[in-house]
Amino acid sequence: MLLDRSERSFPRVIIIGGGFGGVEAAKHFKDKEVEVLLIDRNNFHTFQPLMYQVATGTLAADAISFPIRKMFKSQNNFRFRMADVLEIDHQEKIVKTSVGDYDYDYLIIATGATSNFFGNKQVEKYALPMKSIHEALNIRSYVLQNLEEAVLKKNQHDRERYLNFVVVGGGPTGVELSGAIAEIQLHMLKKDYPELSRNEMKVFLVEGTGKILSALSEKSSTDAERYLKELGVTVMLNTQVTGYDGNTITFSNGESIPTKTVIWGAGVMGQFPEGLHPELIQRGNRIKTDGQCVVEGMPGVYAIGDVSAMITESTPRGLPGVAPVAQQQGKYVANHILSIMNGQTVANFKYFDKGSMATVGRNRAVVDMGSIHMKGFLAWMTWMFVHLVSIFGFRNKLVTFVNWSIKFFTKNSGIRLIFNKYERPDVEKEKLEYEKL
Repeated sequence: MLLDRSERSFPRVIIIGGGFGGVEAAKHFKDKEVEVLLIDRNNFHTFQPLMYQVATGTLAADAISFPIRKMFKSQNNFRFRMADVLEIDHQEKIVKTSVGDYDYDYLIIATGATSNFFGNKQVEKYALPMKSIHEALNIRSYVLQNLEEAVLKKNQHDRERYLNFVVVGGGPTGVELSGAIAEIQLHMLKKDYPELSRNEMKVFLVEGTGKILSALSEKSSTDAERYLKELGVTVMLNTQVTGYDGNTITFSNGESIPTKTVIWGAGVMGQFPEGLHPELIQRGNRIKTDGQCVVEGMPGVYAIGDVSAMITESTPRGLPGVAPVAQQQGKYVANHILSIMNGQTVANFKYFDKGSMATVGRNRAVVDMGSIHMKGFLAWMTWMFVHLVSIFGFRNKLVTFVNWSIKFFTKNSGIRLIFNKYERPDVEKEKLEYEKL
C-alpha cells in the first residue's frame, strides 16, 4: 500500500533490481539515515558470470543464487518486496508494482539487461537465450534432451541436427559456453551415450565481427580462439545470422547448419519499466544518464549497470556491461545520495577497470590486467579464484569449490539431470499449419 511520506522517519530510497548494482547500492546504505526498499521479481540474487556452468551442468542453480532477504538480515533499514515493477511516475514520485504502489524520495533503476535479437523474430522464437537461471536450466535440459533424441535415431544423417550445437556471440558468455559444451563432448559423451560417436557431436561458435572477446586484448582473443579449436569448436568469424527456423540456422554468407540447438549470446539490451521519456532511451535500449548516474531531466532518479548509458566525452558509447561497472556505480550512487542529503557536492563517476578475463575450459583461460596478460593454467587459476571469492554465501563458495575440484580430478561434467523438460515451439506442427494456409 502507498504510505504517506509523513509516516516515515527518513527519506526512502527505492532500488529496482537485485543484481550486482542494486545489491551494492543497498549494502552501502547500512546504518545510514535512509529507508531502503529493494524490489525484484525474484527473491534471490544470481551470480551471472557462472550461469553458463548451470547451463552445462557443472553447478546447480542454487550454487550461484543467494536469498536477498538473507543477504541483508543484519541491515535494519532494509526492506524487500518480490514484485514486477509496472511503471515509474516521477511527477508523483511513485513506483507502481504488481503488489502495490510505493513512494520514493530517491530512485535507483538497476534492472539489468535481457537478450537482444536485433529484431529477428524468427531467431527470437526458436533460439535459447541465457539471461536468467530459468533460461540456463532450459539450456541444460534441452542439450540433454537432444542427446537422448540422438540415441533413438538409426543413422548419422538423422542424428546430425540433434548433435550440432551452435552458440551465437563471441563475447565471454559465448566463449565460455561453447568451451563447456565441447568438454561435454570430450569427457562425457562416450561414457553416458556409448551408442554415439564423439566425432558426430559438433560445437560451433558464431561471431559477427573479425575476432572473439573483442573487449579483451588481441593476445587474449588469439589465445582464446586457439583454445577453442583445441577443444574441437568450429569458430566462425565475420558471420551474421540471418535466420533460424528451429531446424536449420542460416548465415549471411549463404552457409547453413542443421541444428536443433541454437544458444543466443550475441547481444543484450536494457530492460526497464514504463514511465521514462522515449528521448532518454539510447542505443541498446539503455537509459541516458549524466556523469553522476542521474537520469537526464529526472533529479533524484539514477540508472546504473547494464541499463545505464553514461554518454560523456570519455565514454561516447557508454560503459561496458560488466559486473564491476554495476558494482562501482551502485557504491557511487549510494554515496552520491548521502552527500546530496548532507548538502555536499560530488565529483563525476569514474570507472576503475580492474581487468577482464574469460575461461575456455579446463586449464584454459585468458586474463588481462592492465599491461599484464596471462593465459593457460595460471590464468585459469586466477579466473577461478576471482569468481570463487565473489560468490555470495559461504555455502555457495564451498559447494562451487567442491564441484570444481571433483570436475578437475575426474573430468566429470556434473549434473546431467532433466527435471523439467524444455518444451519449445513445435516446428513441424507450425510448418504444417503454414502449408495449409
